[in-house]
Amino acid sequence: MTTALAALLGILMAVGLVLVAAGLSRRTPPPRRQPHGRTAVRMLRELAKAHGARLAIGVIAGIGFAAVTGMGVMALVVPVAVIGLPILLSAPPNRDIELLEVLDRWVRSLAATLPTGRSITDAIRISVRNAPAVLAEPLTLLVSRLDGRWTTPEALRAMADELDSPDADAVLAALSLAAERGGTGAAATLAALADSIQDRLRARREIETERAKPRIVVRQVTIITIAALAVALVFGRDFFAPYGTPLGQTILLTLIGLYVAALLMLRRMTSPRRRDRILRSLR
Repeated sequence: MTTALAALLGILMAVGLVLVAAGLSRRTPPPRRQPHGRTAVRMLRELAKAHGARLAIGVIAGIGFAAVTGMGVMALVVPVAVIGLPILLSAPPNRDIELLEVLDRWVRSLAATLPTGRSITDAIRISVRNAPAVLAEPLTLLVSRLDGRWTTPEALRAMADELDSPDADAVLAALSLAAERGGTGAAATLAALADSIQDRLRARREIETERAKPRIVVRQVTIITIAALAVALVFGRDFFAPYGTPLGQTILLTLIGLYVAALLMLRRMTSPRRRDRILRSLR
């Protein structure tokens, strides 16, 4: 395996690893289907924009490390590690907590509007003006549907489909029931709903804290292991001489691949699970 070929393989594997990790951590609803070629080009552009400098540094460092150690496989391993490890060892995005925080602020703003004598539907219309960024577009569509003679429960169920979250379903279902009852007990309902959201937020944060513990341990072990191996490869070449052969480098790549697979499994296990929804549009 020549150094140039190893560098090329390193670039290709780094790109593949980033795409796999991004796919595993994705929790947002998939966008509308687009032509395959256009989607692939856009993904490669986003990849180059987000990790281009890091990938270039990894390739240069890999070639240099391969030259120092005499192990051509390092030109492949180092770029993959530079690109992939920060992704695999970082905390996956938790959309549930972010959405609950936004819904909590929105419900409290609705509750603050009701004492002025407005209905829940009127309060929803007013809330669009100061809506959080995450809810700005769904709320705008909600008001448009209300203007189009949709009933409030129907519009709320359509908004639930757009948010695609069981937590949002629970909040919007409670708002739908309160809107159907009119002004009777609406303020008390929203106050109880806000308290319920706070309880769920507290529980979600505790769960996320527990999920982060094994990830932190693995991150520390990985950093210490990489640092120790890097020093040993530079100053203890005789000990690693068997890995300089083609068979040894194949075995080394296999062991590294198994470790990466374990990191992928850990990331998948510590990512929030997909839950079933309870509210769907009837249209």
